[in-house]
Amino acid sequence: MTSWLKSREKPLQAVHLALGRAGYAKSYRLQHQLHALRCQGKIPDTILTVVHDPVFTIGRSGSRANILVSPEVLTEEGISVYEVERGGDITYHGPGQLVVYPIIDLREQGRDLKRYIRNLEQAVIDCLEELGIVGTRRPEFPGVWVDGQKIASIGVYVKHWVTLHGLALNVAVNKAHFGLINPCGMEIEAVSLNDLLEEAVSLKQAVAVLLSKMEPLFGWQFTKGEVKEFLQERT
Repeated sequence: MTSWLKSREKPLQAVHLALGRAGYAKSYRLQHQLHALRCQGKIPDTILTVVHDPVFTIGRSGSRANILVSPEVLTEEGISVYEVERGGDITYHGPGQLVVYPIIDLREQGRDLKRYIRNLEQAVIDCLEELGIVGTRRPEFPGVWVDGQKIASIGVYVKHWVTLHGLALNVAVNKAHFGLINPCGMEIEAVSLNDLLEEAVSLKQAVAVLLSKMEPLFGWQFTKGEVKEFLQERT
């Protein structure tokens, strides 16, 4: 770990808010609400976990040209589309995928965006290792890969040194939905944890393992919170 992390006398307090399954618009609004509160110093680092209804999100360098089907097909499949401010191109979120949104102040993490992204990747790689899977990076392409297939996507946005968006880890996703796009603007194949494991893991198990790997990387100590109560206490 870096010297600024080693020098801490005690861990940073961080709150985990589990949203369960939620539409994209709801969690997007919540991210921005929490971002404003974090910028004002009214909340500590806060990590959202969520499973989205089917959605394609398009980042700043993305294009709707990477959607390979008509709007009518998207309607039939129940897939919505959002253009957002994160980096990267197009990706898919949906049932069977764990999405993690850290709303954190990078001024307490060395003011280093590249390190932040590498730590997100490392948390996934460490999670995979505990489950017996070897995950790797690819230069110039944020995310985590297993034998050339993408198992986790990363796309972030930072304003006033506070982060938005984050990572998505495939646990047991609908591959047919991934097939409706060029993920990340490339012709790549997605893979899920449960494609690679003899004994399937649940989303709840994936959350527990991944967060346990994030804690030491970011110097956090997690407490659990409920969204309604958490916001009422701070707004």
